[in-house]
Amino acid sequence: MNDIKIIDAVERYIRGEMNPEERLQFENLRQTNTEIDQLVVEHTLFLQQLDQFGDRKSFKSSLNDIHTSLTEQGKIESMKLTGKAKVIYLWKRYKRVATIAASIAGITALTISALVWTVAPKQNGNVQELGRKVNQVEKDNINAKAEIKNLKDQIATDKLKDKRPTVQYKSGGTGFLLDGKGYLITNAHIIRNSKNIAVINSKGEEFEAVVLHRDYVKDIAILKITDKNFKQIASLPYGISRTASEVAEPIYTLGYPRNDIVYSEGYLSARTGFNGDTLSCQLGIAANRGNSGGPVFNRNGEVIGILSTKETESEGVAFAIQSKYIFDAIENLRKDTVYQSLKLSSKSSVRGLDKQQQVKKIQEYVFMVKGD
Repeated sequence: MNDIKIIDAVERYIRGEMNPEERLQFENLRQTNTEIDQLVVEHTLFLQQLDQFGDRKSFKSSLNDIHTSLTEQGKIESMKLTGKAKVIYLWKRYKRVATIAASIAGITALTISALVWTVAPKQNGNVQELGRKVNQVEKDNINAKAEIKNLKDQIATDKLKDKRPTVQYKSGGTGFLLDGKGYLITNAHIIRNSKNIAVINSKGEEFEAVVLHRDYVKDIAILKITDKNFKQIASLPYGISRTASEVAEPIYTLGYPRNDIVYSEGYLSARTGFNGDTLSCQLGIAANRGNSGGPVFNRNGEVIGILSTKETESEGVAFAIQSKYIFDAIENLRKDTVYQSLKLSSKSSVRGLDKQQQVKKIQEYVFMVKGD
């Protein structure tokens, strides 16, 4: 299959135009070719950026219409500039759009041969994913009339600021930082098919994020915060454990089954998951929708897993993806030279502290994750 046919097939796959036989062939191709998996991430990022660019372009057009209308009504005075002054004015006004357009062009060149698909894993009948449904729960809904009025007021006072189109998020869960530069990990099922992703810290600060790696078999996704308002962090207080914990070892988790961060504690009840699944381990802990993607810590403040599912027929039985697979996901991502510097820490600075002090230091690195 040459590059042109592959790209055409990928586009049909994304739009759901493939028949079951063609779809199965693509899924098999992904499982046998690790390079294709990396290309999937890059092309997914490209499509996300392309959609955002289209939204912004439409938004800018709406603002221009408002400006023209207000000028015709005599409510504001249109700027009359000529020559060099006009060029400078237009550049300052539209340089953000130009920057976005240039970014899209660069991404297009890098991903011309990329493949994209998302593979939803088959679910066991007695296991329930712990993602939750959200409806902008952390903020008041802004209706269209109020937003347009606000824009008119800002135009009249020449203080218009760039705004993102309102996004209606439908799924939610938890994620946590792997690196202070804004790399997070969560469950793949939380952001399945999402074009827009937001993460919110324990202080209520919301940031835009994009998907860098998605593995539906292991139910792992790596995100990157791209928001300019995010401040990088020097180091994380917890480490990621490469080794499995012992049965009966006390554990605890932090997550977002509601808008506030929630602490739960329990113990490791088995070193394998549902029906002996070796990807996960079994926990004796209370877990609810929204806990999915949350970190599972041992007594030393080391991450031993990622909470993902719970058993539907038994109370207090949950399952977590083993932390050793976090290292596998990072190694896969580091095949791209852009991410060569990304490394995981195995040392915990909260080791020896009581749980209350550990949670106090860790909670700001655990985020609510939302997808549309």
